[in-house]
Amino acid sequence: MVHIRFEGRSLDLSETQLGITAGMNDMAVKERVSRHLDVNVNCLSAYVLDRRPSGDLIIRPEAVYG
Repeated sequence: MVHIRFEGRSLDLSETQLGITAGMNDMAVKERVSRHLDVNVNCLSAYVLDRRPSGDLIIRPEAVYG
């Protein structure tokens, strides 16, 4: 499962829907997600990919505290 937080929206998609395979690096994943969202990949440059032990992937804005 891939959970995406983008511009106030939440999306849950399968890896198959995005064309993501095991072992893809962060940039390749961001490219696939940007295609799905129909945005330039640069829009995701400050986003974090959180790979969970369960195998799920969370793509979210970087958290800023303080």
